[in-house]
Amino acid sequence: MPERRAVRRLAGVACVLLAAGVSGVWAQGGAAPAAPPAPRPKMAPSVAPTYQVDLMTREGVAVFGGQWRAMDAQIVEGLPRPNAGPWKASWDLQPKAAAADFDDSSWPVIDAPTLVTDRRGGGGAFMTWYRLALTIPPKIGAFDPTGAIVVFHIVVDDYAEVAVNGQIPRQVGRPSGNMIVGFNMPNRAVLSEAVQPGDRFQIAVLGINGPIALAPLNPVFIREARVEFFK
Repeated sequence: MPERRAVRRLAGVACVLLAAGVSGVWAQGGAAPAAPPAPRPKMAPSVAPTYQVDLMTREGVAVFGGQWRAMDAQIVEGLPRPNAGPWKASWDLQPKAAAADFDDSSWPVIDAPTLVTDRRGGGGAFMTWYRLALTIPPKIGAFDPTGAIVVFHIVVDDYAEVAVNGQIPRQVGRPSGNMIVGFNMPNRAVLSEAVQPGDRFQIAVLGINGPIALAPLNPVFIREARVEFFK
């Protein structure tokens, strides 16, 4: 028995040393641990919604206890990826406002009816964040949302990416309503396939001026935003 305990202690020490060695490799520029895979995208229904709520109105935002906030994004220089060869820098996006727990309380509040006229940015390679939290109520007028498929629909001039609760569903070779879908085309992100009252969704939209290769002197703004329910 004492011999077995000694072996277990030695095995434990070996594991700690191995972990430290692996961490040292990462710190010295080796391969970093792989990020967890993104959720697979779910396609929104192509039929007309059973019910919808306009998020470009104060009344519509109030249904979900939400509040639009916005802040411009900046591209900043960072450290290069491991084994980047001659490349000595990376280019990061700040703030990282896609995170579900990101604190946007200091951001300016945008009145919902002004979203279409709030032309943001001086043009060029410009990006801006919009954030909105939605909590599903037990009833919306006479409509009961329980069990419905829920879709967040938004059209940003010119492109957008949509994070929901910190996730951007995507898969190689498949379309995703959370990713850029086209020039002034609607992003339709599935929030739930069977929603329940009280479910909360933190939405973060990155609005992008485009075409990116041309970097035109145009603003970014929201053309449409709504929540669609399908039963």
